[in-house]
Amino acid sequence: MAFDLDDTLAVSKSQIDDRMAKLLAELLAQVDVCIISGGRFEQFETQVLRHLDVETEARERLHLMPTCGTRYYRWLDGDWGLVYAEDLTEEAKQRVVSVLIEGAKALGIWEPEPWGDIIEDRGSQVTFSALGQRAPVGAKYAWDPDGAKKAALRDYAAARLPDLEVRSGGSTSVDVTKKGVDKAYGMGKLLEHLSLATDDVLFVGDRLDVGGNDYPVKAMGIRCQAVTRWQDTADYVERLLTTLPASAPGDV
Repeated sequence: MAFDLDDTLAVSKSQIDDRMAKLLAELLAQVDVCIISGGRFEQFETQVLRHLDVETEARERLHLMPTCGTRYYRWLDGDWGLVYAEDLTEEAKQRVVSVLIEGAKALGIWEPEPWGDIIEDRGSQVTFSALGQRAPVGAKYAWDPDGAKKAALRDYAAARLPDLEVRSGGSTSVDVTKKGVDKAYGMGKLLEHLSLATDDVLFVGDRLDVGGNDYPVKAMGIRCQAVTRWQDTADYVERLLTTLPASAPGDV
């Protein structure tokens, strides 16, 4: 099973609820679980790993793909080890930052008093967060309810960065990675590493609409379950757990 993180497993940039932590632990006792999202690995630690009580065997079934699958971590030799990273060059990152700032100002969405950094270099991804990295959840959800502002900046940047991948991210963000490297790329690498087919995976996400950052996973043919909040995911996982054979760990 694979999951988006923000607004799928937890409220945006918030720790997972105890109910979700328990459900993930139960799921990991039986199947491999992947979490793929736009945040950095450190965000995965803050939101999920610190609140997940599982044994080593279960950790070995957990696959972490920060920055939309441009990085892949697994539990190796007692710690989280990096399997691969599709890092941007310094020259590319400088171009991205320049275009994002220019575009945000031209479109009138550059926030003069943000909550933290507006642009973050995540190594394999540059992320624009309109209100800043530490913006309160309420302000983020209210900023662009129909996604028009993000779409405008995405289109502006994509036209000027044709050699890179530019896409809408979370509630206030736009993400830029290497060309062709998105959540579908990450899921493809996961299938390759685990010798799985698309039919072996079920993905849960809140942005499966065309243009959403989860849509590439749906487009590659993986079965998907759409949700709008973490409670929907919890309800779905609870129902799913009743259908899994408890005697067959690792069998999807």
